Amino acid sequence: MSFKHISVAQTKEMLAQSELVIADIRDANSFAQGHIPGAEHLSNDNLGHFLQEKEFEQPIIVVCYHGVSSQGAANYLAEQGFEDVYSMDGGFTQWAQELPDNVAK
Repeated sequence: MSFKHISVAQTKEMLAQSELVIADIRDANSFAQGHIPGAEHLSNDNLGHFLQEKEFEQPIIVVCYHGVSSQGAANYLAEQGFEDVYSMDGGFTQWAQELPDNVAK
């Protein structure tokens, strides 16, 4: 089982129509300054809790700064048994550029 790539536009579409999880793996300070609405901050500190509370069927989109680190994290989640895992290409930087009105603080 492996993860899939997803674009900013596809992420926005999925957000509107399903109960997905956006896992933001950037540092806490960056997350506090701005993130995708509804995103959860995911770090090594809360990873165990995250793994326990999420359903394996639930779609999870992993977001980082530029779409590079999220690939490793998405792969890890897929290895843990999550069935519908994505890495968002371009990361939060791309999201903020394309959808500046869609940033939560």
